[in-house]
Amino acid sequence: MRNQRILGHFNESADLKKRAADVLAEPIANAADLMFSVLTQGNKILACGNGGSAADCQHFAAELVGRFEKERLPLPAMALTTDTSILTAVGNDYSYQDVFVKQVQAFGQPGDLLLAISTSGNSSNVVSAIEAAHDREMSVIALTGKGGGAIGKMLAETDIHICVPHDRTARIQEVHLLVIHCLCDGIDAALFGEDIDE
Repeated sequence: MRNQRILGHFNESADLKKRAADVLAEPIANAADLMFSVLTQGNKILACGNGGSAADCQHFAAELVGRFEKERLPLPAMALTTDTSILTAVGNDYSYQDVFVKQVQAFGQPGDLLLAISTSGNSSNVVSAIEAAHDREMSVIALTGKGGGAIGKMLAETDIHICVPHDRTARIQEVHLLVIHCLCDGIDAALFGEDIDE
């Protein structure tokens, strides 16, 4: 019985990834192109999200500042989820909704990019961060699920929405991780002169 339950998780995850590939390949390719453009113009990527999405932000930033699969110079990416002094000070003195927006206002510059991750698309602090990014003339790439929620409705035409076609948080997070690896690979492929579509 336990094995069947485990197999069910594997099968559901594999089936979703196969279905999502057709839907998400184009926006992921476009997002990798946009990230490459932002980075080669001397700008940076800021990333925000809560819980598992916070971990994804940190994973993404680590792959860019360190390396993904190829040796290269560090790339400027920063997870807005890691400084506990900022997070707790802003959460305590203002509200939890402001923990990312204050950092976007402090660190974001025109031409930078915000990677906004929310499985539901409704995380209020991520919504606020997107609003701040737009105010600062930053591009936004949003990773969501469950239809995209409020985030899906507020993105600008120049933003990119990667919405996993599923309602289960665990499955959405699994695809988000794969998307992050695709983005990192796409950036590396562009940097090394390889065809990003290969």
